[in-house]
Amino acid sequence: MLNEVRKANCTRILGLDPGLRRTGWGIVDYDGSNLRHVAHGTIAPSLKLDLVERLVFLHQDLLKIVEDFNPTTAAAEETFVNQNASSTLKLGLARGAILLAPALSKIPITEYAPNRVKKSLVGVGHASKEQIKIMVGKLLPKITVTCSDSADALAVAICHAHYSRVDLKFGSTNEKTLDRKSKTATSNRMNDLINRALIKEALR
Repeated sequence: MLNEVRKANCTRILGLDPGLRRTGWGIVDYDGSNLRHVAHGTIAPSLKLDLVERLVFLHQDLLKIVEDFNPTTAAAEETFVNQNASSTLKLGLARGAILLAPALSKIPITEYAPNRVKKSLVGVGHASKEQIKIMVGKLLPKITVTCSDSADALAVAICHAHYSRVDLKFGSTNEKTLDRKSKTATSNRMNDLINRALIKEALR
């Protein structure tokens, strides 16, 4: 994996879709008006590994990604508790191992509810994974994302670009801290990005 040089005046965003079986990650550069795809991928520990070994695998791979691409900020999709307590606990452990990687490098981490991510890209909070994948492709042209986990991670990074002007302190922050004025301004900027992407697609 090559160390991709970040351009001056760009915010490099690491988007994460945490999971124990598969963790999607995606990196974009954002200069306040334009998005640029940097890299994306999926971390998938072998199912033959025990729980602790899989957590180590996830953490070490994320450490390498942080080292290679040097993001300035990170964003992750929030996880909701489900009815299976064991699965929820394991997912929480995976999430901790994953988020610790950027945190150790003092990279600020923001969390977004899945509906917030979907609404910021598609306009509705209950968009399908296929709709997310299509919209990611329109906003980040010239790339092909076949894996839903990677597409979701890139979607989180794009969502975070909406709110890149918000002053984030070190540590985990929730998007609820964003005030109404910031939400309106960033929503307008993203709408402009989406419209431009759709116009380019129509002119092909």
